[in-house]
Amino acid sequence: MNVEADIPSLVGVHHLKLPVRDLARSETWYGRTLGYRRAAEFVEQGALIEIVLSHPAGGPDLALRLAPDRAEAAAGFDYFAIAVPDSAAIEALAARLEALDQPHGGVWRGLRGWVLPQLHDPDGHEVRFYTIEEHTSGEPGEVMRMVDPQESAEQVRPPAP
Repeated sequence: MNVEADIPSLVGVHHLKLPVRDLARSETWYGRTLGYRRAAEFVEQGALIEIVLSHPAGGPDLALRLAPDRAEAAAGFDYFAIAVPDSAAIEALAARLEALDQPHGGVWRGLRGWVLPQLHDPDGHEVRFYTIEEHTSGEPGEVMRMVDPQESAEQVRPPAP
């Protein structure tokens, strides 16, 4: 059996889904902070239970599902990293967040690219950003390793005050 020939075709992430405690509050935050806009709504038994937000500049679609208990249990975890093109874009994002008084962890040199961690939405989910542009390239099939990222990462830009 040729395992490589049996690998399914995948093309990326279709959308991200987060449990939230308050749809309106989360929609407002993602709209104001990152520019997301409502694209779809899901109604169950007469109640709005989920909304899908799209990003006008190509970010991944984001589904927000009303699930207060799950939102509470998931607070603080970083489920995903949203890709940004390069170090200039992540610096611009950090500046935007600071202008909006949104605390974050600053811009760091990550394993391959630059990362902006510790932005938290109203439910406490960590929204993390990582550049597509890399500062380090590995050989095909090479497994890169970082030991204790917070201790070994090089901070490029200090966190917002």
